[in-house]
Amino acid sequence: MKRPVSIYFHVHLVSDSTGDTLVAMMKASCAQFRNATPLEHLHSLVRSDKDMERTLNMIEDKPGIVLYTLLNTDRRKALEARCSELGVAYVSILDPTLSMLGRYLGAAMTSEIGAQRHLDQDYYNRMSAIDYAMTHDDGQNIDGLKDADIILLGISRTSKTPTCIYLANRGYKSGNIPLVPGSPYPQQLNEFKKPFIVGLIASPSRIVEIREKRLENLRQDETSYTNQDDVRSEMRDAKRMFAKQGYPIVDVTRRSIEETAAKIIKLYSQRQD
Repeated sequence: MKRPVSIYFHVHLVSDSTGDTLVAMMKASCAQFRNATPLEHLHSLVRSDKDMERTLNMIEDKPGIVLYTLLNTDRRKALEARCSELGVAYVSILDPTLSMLGRYLGAAMTSEIGAQRHLDQDYYNRMSAIDYAMTHDDGQNIDGLKDADIILLGISRTSKTPTCIYLANRGYKSGNIPLVPGSPYPQQLNEFKKPFIVGLIASPSRIVEIREKRLENLRQDETSYTNQDDVRSEMRDAKRMFAKQGYPIVDVTRRSIEETAAKIIKLYSQRQD
């Protein structure tokens, strides 16, 4: 029996948030078509006219289909108008659900697309927190971390960045600083009053395993970066520093990102009480 010819097509996912909902919806939908292979283009955090124009140019360059979740009415209209001009199929994946809820709840609806939407403060807080996490990732702009809610410290491959992004999606302004062998402890942290600083640790064997996979993907040779003794020394120094500074410690060895973030949020809340 002949195998069906695979159909390749461009799919643009346009969101003013992370785009996670769009990605999940696209993958679930395309899984129902065995011969369909989507060429994914994720346009996340589209929150300015410049971002939208860049997105529209890419859609024009690689036409296909467009799935979107946009809360800004003007940018939504701009996307729909350009797609119509190009003859590109587009759909707002939340509209059917919102319409159904509106009917069920008896909420007033207008004929203007997107007019029923409004951005609440929680949404703005999350978007601001995501921006903050991206500009204070991996030791960037340490002085700016004085305004953070949470700062994560840890040696390489202790899940600092993904945990910060998850915390940002929960509305917490978070940043992280890597602990690098031979590099001094950032003394600015001693002057910060607001941030809740947490040390992340993991078993040396787990760190080595993750680092080896990373080097394999980068096609690089093994170095002290994956040496068991060196990693054990890094972790020992990190623990000593955390104890000296009085930072709470979270072991990420057997925790998912969600579980790590939940533990950090619990510790943060306890400090606020």
